[in-house]
Amino acid sequence: MKNQKKTFTFILIILSISLVFLPVVTTFNNVLAKFVLSNGFFRVIQDFIVPWEIRMVGVILYPFGLSPKIAGDYLMLGGEKPFLIEIAWNCIGWQSIIFFVLTAWVGFQGDAYNRLSKIKAWIFGLCGTFLVNLFRISFVAVVAFKTNQKVALLFHDYASSFLVVIWLIFYWWFVYSFILESKVKLEVEN
Repeated sequence: MKNQKKTFTFILIILSISLVFLPVVTTFNNVLAKFVLSNGFFRVIQDFIVPWEIRMVGVILYPFGLSPKIAGDYLMLGGEKPFLIEIAWNCIGWQSIIFFVLTAWVGFQGDAYNRLSKIKAWIFGLCGTFLVNLFRISFVAVVAFKTNQKVALLFHDYASSFLVVIWLIFYWWFVYSFILESKVKLEVEN
């Protein structure tokens, strides 16, 4: 239990510091993006992941009466005069997946928790991060459609990173509270 609190405190401190240094995190994302761009890794994301995510965002926005339609890498919102939103390889949240994996790698060090609960926590985290990214993209699209591109860009660049950090704080609280099971507890129960 003491080790659990220590790890959670460490992760919470890391996430809190990342909130303070949000502009640095955003810059790190840009540097990471330039690395991926220069090595051609973006093609896999653009060709295979982006088309699926655009369709998923369209499904999320459909019930809100925005008449989403898909045109290649673009999401069209609105009826008569559609508003085009490009969803590029760098917008889908792959950086947040990397950020999640790094925090999970730190958080799941050692053998205090049984393997099955760690697997459940990994699956919950990956799925949750994916869903947060879908809703984040959807929200940016709605903000761009309802207001203007400058407001949407501000949300895209800063509030999105903040949202991911909030998700990770919630994730670690939830995982330590409800998913992870210590090995000692299982041995006593058996």
